[in-house]
Amino acid sequence: MEYFFFFLLGVLVSVMSGFFGIGGGFILTPFLMLIGYEPVEAITTSLLFTIGSSLSGIVAHLRMKNIYWKEGLLLGISGMAATQIAKPFVLFLEERGYDEWVIPMLYIVMLSYFSVQMLKKEKAVQKGMQKRSPGIGKVLIIGFGAGLVSTTLGVGGGFIIVPLSVAFLGFPSKKAVGTSLFAVLFIVSSGFVSYSFDVQIDLLVGLILVAGGLIGSQFGARLTNFFANGEITRLLGVLYVSTVISVIMKLVNFNTAGLAITALFLLSFFVIAFVRVRSKKKTAGEQ
Repeated sequence: MEYFFFFLLGVLVSVMSGFFGIGGGFILTPFLMLIGYEPVEAITTSLLFTIGSSLSGIVAHLRMKNIYWKEGLLLGISGMAATQIAKPFVLFLEERGYDEWVIPMLYIVMLSYFSVQMLKKEKAVQKGMQKRSPGIGKVLIIGFGAGLVSTTLGVGGGFIIVPLSVAFLGFPSKKAVGTSLFAVLFIVSSGFVSYSFDVQIDLLVGLILVAGGLIGSQFGARLTNFFANGEITRLLGVLYVSTVISVIMKLVNFNTAGLAITALFLLSFFVIAFVRVRSKKKTAGEQ
């Protein structure tokens, strides 16, 4: 039952990954900490999971032509360089016992900022205010920042890349999602290899999560066809808010409440997705 739980968790998180282009780690890492994993162990496990979920999501978005290859490569390369800087910082925190509160606090600050940005940007998307302007300098800075955050927090970096690609590079949400997954594959692979020399994890659990992730990412990527760009942006903002609240619950030792909030968002998302898919298929059938 334990292994089935992790398989199902991998499926659910990877649906989010394929839909939002976030790699899945920023959902999985706080969740693993809520169920008792040490922060560094949760980070390393999440990076392994994100390799599989990102690869699967890329395949789906490739078919839908949702990837800007040049920008994705630049984001990935600059992010890989940043992972080598972040790792010593995380190990420093662990050695001194600061990781139990510093890493959750970083989550809270960054996710709060990006939740506001995504919810504000959703209004701009609806008004048609976006213009694509992917300057190389902007792309490299965003990729570097994503690499730092990826290795510090055990996330793919997509939760940085997607909102900043929408806000500052002018990418449509669906293109931001596909390009992010491509860049994230480079970043998390570098981060995981770097950590694997110093951190012991339950490799079987990691591989079971990956197995579930290979299934869910494909489904999540296809779901983007049933939502407008502005809707994806708004849902991502709500996801950030719910994750912030769950991490706050972890800090004040209300782990059960944190898990409940995460579960509530997942349930709400899948209900909305089910209704949307069913409605559009019914409309298509009537036509």
